[in-house]
Amino acid sequence: MSNLIHPSAVIADGATIGERVKVGPFCTIGAHAVLGDDCELISHVSIEGYTTIGKGNRFFPFSSIGAEPQDLKYHGEPSRVEIGENNTFREYTTVHRGTEGGGMVTKVGSNNLMQTYTHIAHDCQIGNDIVLACSAILAGHVEVHDGAIVGAMSAVHQFARVGKFAMLGAMCTALKDMPPFCIAGGGYQMSVSGLNLVGLKRRGLSNDDIRLLKEAYRLLFKSKALHKDRLQAVEDMQANNVYVDELLAFVRSSERGVMMHNIKATDV
Repeated sequence: MSNLIHPSAVIADGATIGERVKVGPFCTIGAHAVLGDDCELISHVSIEGYTTIGKGNRFFPFSSIGAEPQDLKYHGEPSRVEIGENNTFREYTTVHRGTEGGGMVTKVGSNNLMQTYTHIAHDCQIGNDIVLACSAILAGHVEVHDGAIVGAMSAVHQFARVGKFAMLGAMCTALKDMPPFCIAGGGYQMSVSGLNLVGLKRRGLSNDDIRLLKEAYRLLFKSKALHKDRLQAVEDMQANNVYVDELLAFVRSSERGVMMHNIKATDV
């Protein structure tokens, strides 16, 4: 099957288009763009800059991929956007290219859903199997790890991280790192309220995995001990569990600080 290119679409000389690609009305594709096989641009989609897109991605109307970052330090350097496979970018999604100060590349993995009006700023690093709900906003240099969910109209502060299988509620502001496997809410003054139990079960974690994570959560986030003592208490569990190890490593590596437990929340 040949590519289906609408006559109103504008594809610059130099663009690389894979097999079975559909480009709908009034789409524009820049000279340095690379589109993999089986991609679909429904209509009014803009692909700019040094943007490389894997196979099977769908772009809904008015999504903008690879535009210049909204960063005053950007001075025209040839930074990039790299996108994996089988992602869905719904209406008015924006993904901006990287900057010299952030590694030169904004990355989006595979099998992600970006709902309407989501924004992925410069130098963000987005993993796989993630959902960004409607109007979710990621500032520059944000990391979102595999399987995480960012709720509708929520914002993640620049350089903050959202851990694996974590879930941020709607209309929240994440000023610090969101630990993996947890759920959080609370609007502007958000905090974690426990483990993301439903999400963890859906991801196939065993009852024993969840039991050990509950104990590690209690020691890390609900204790009044000093930070170093809380970390040591989890080490002393000797859980030999990959998820506990990942939670501990995430907290140890935090540079912005990690959200803590909301004392008004029910126990995990």
